[in-house]
Amino acid sequence: MVTNSTEADVQTHLIAPYGGTLVNLVVSDEQRAELTSQANNLPALQLSPRSLCDLELLATGAFSPLDRFMGQADYERVLKEMRLANGMLFPIPITLPIADNSDIRPGQMIALRNARNQLIACMQVEEVFGWDPLVEAQLVYGTTDVRHPLIAEMNTWGKRYISGPLMVVNLPKHYDFAELRRTPTEVRALLAKMGHSNVVAFQTRNPIHRAHEELTKRAATAINGALLLHPVVGRTKPGDVDHYTRVRSYKVLVEKYYDRSRTALSLLPLAMRMAGPREAVWHAIIRRNHGVNHFIVGRDHAGPGKDSTGKPFYGPYDAQNLLAQVSAELGVTMVPFNELLYLPGEDRYEEADQIAPGVQWLSISGTQVRTDYLAIGHRLPQWFTRPEVATILAKAYPPSHQRGFCIWLTGLPGAGKSTIARILTEMIVERGRQVTLLDGDVVRTHLTKGLGFEREDRDTNIQRIGFVAYEVAQHHGAVIVAAVSPYRGARNEVRSMIGAEQFVMVFVDTPLEVCEQRDSKGLYAKARRGEIRSFTGVNDPYEPPIDPEIVLTTTDYTPEANARRLLTYLIDRGFVLEDDIGLED
Repeated sequence: MVTNSTEADVQTHLIAPYGGTLVNLVVSDEQRAELTSQANNLPALQLSPRSLCDLELLATGAFSPLDRFMGQADYERVLKEMRLANGMLFPIPITLPIADNSDIRPGQMIALRNARNQLIACMQVEEVFGWDPLVEAQLVYGTTDVRHPLIAEMNTWGKRYISGPLMVVNLPKHYDFAELRRTPTEVRALLAKMGHSNVVAFQTRNPIHRAHEELTKRAATAINGALLLHPVVGRTKPGDVDHYTRVRSYKVLVEKYYDRSRTALSLLPLAMRMAGPREAVWHAIIRRNHGVNHFIVGRDHAGPGKDSTGKPFYGPYDAQNLLAQVSAELGVTMVPFNELLYLPGEDRYEEADQIAPGVQWLSISGTQVRTDYLAIGHRLPQWFTRPEVATILAKAYPPSHQRGFCIWLTGLPGAGKSTIARILTEMIVERGRQVTLLDGDVVRTHLTKGLGFEREDRDTNIQRIGFVAYEVAQHHGAVIVAAVSPYRGARNEVRSMIGAEQFVMVFVDTPLEVCEQRDSKGLYAKARRGEIRSFTGVNDPYEPPIDPEIVLTTTDYTPEANARRLLTYLIDRGFVLEDDIGLED
């Protein structure tokens, strides 16, 4: 991109982009017309939502100095050393996977399209190379545990990446909050007009409450500079507050409670990796490309929560420590988010380590916000959040008994999943909630008709069921799934899609010999005679859940007793009311 002198002069007081130049991959109008015509005759690759976010940020320079999805040399050095092949620090692999059966090869020109088949870009393929999900997971994320949402997702990607020059024809079109969706160039222009050489950025995927507000204001004052509120609106952690709700709250905060002469609000269509320490460094690079030289990092920044053993994936200060180590090289100063507590006697916030012993203080954790307030319809107090934010959250997050959830029953064929699911459905409907029941056999007759029983088709079957369950739960519906779902990877991907707080894994643990005895269809016998291939439990494995929320045994409990156990669990979680009669007129 050629920057005109006026634009350059205005922006000279801001820190230069990472690498010195802001990448711009968007073609001219003349090239756009030519490539659009040419693309009609090119092989097409449909981009996933994650890859679409990555491509948008590559195109506009947010990932500068990257100008393409990584080739093998960059990729391998990033995995091992957090550096590009040229030695520049870069902690996260930005890659484009293709399906295992794809015939894309070096030397081809291909069209990159979104889910609606709209042309986004063309790529001149220069490299096609293999990758190992376990190696990438361990080196970048420090774990191979599929409870990490990205690890579960990675297991579904094709095992080859492609790379080559990109010509972006059309940036993804967004119709929500269009006035706040700014490219790095546009953010730089906005910050330049504010006249400060120092800019501190605050990354968030959560609502901003009073403590965050106080911290960001203090940070801007400390550097005598501007503040960039830069929330992520691409892909965040499953179960996070949706970006529509969050952005409505950000807007009212900036309009009513921040100094607008030194505060900018802009949205970032980033697909987060939840990579903890490495992600914090990546976020700092992205913000430098937006004109930022200070970056706020809190406890467990970009952490995905707890692993299969119940331990956090990353330490609470790992992200702060890593960014502090490399901040001089990046040119971005790490600003730690120290815990702020409210002092009711003084009506103000103060850092926890500055509060004298014996002084009364108040605090509400994120878990308490969900369980002690929103889940039971209690309004958040004004000392904790602004009243406008409390109203927005209350409307978006009704009490638990009005929210969506998914009960997922998994187990061997004949374990008793469907019977328990049908009984539970009637029990829940009796208490005033409508239920969508997705039975594996019924789904295969309609939604996934035509799929076979090889591993790839089985995973596709579960992904489709999971997508339907996600849509139901997202719109505050109750859904029960009864499906063999034999593979951990596919089940964990569904958990990540729906969100851990709305997803309940139920392992119907019935011994194989009991399942065979119950088999009125004779399927096990046919499988043992070799008449059925890939039959779970006989000639195809079943991978039991490592950490289900509930384990049901069917040799010592009746189906009704097991259904009642599940109902009690749902009542205890608040998803179902014990008695709905008389609650509403």
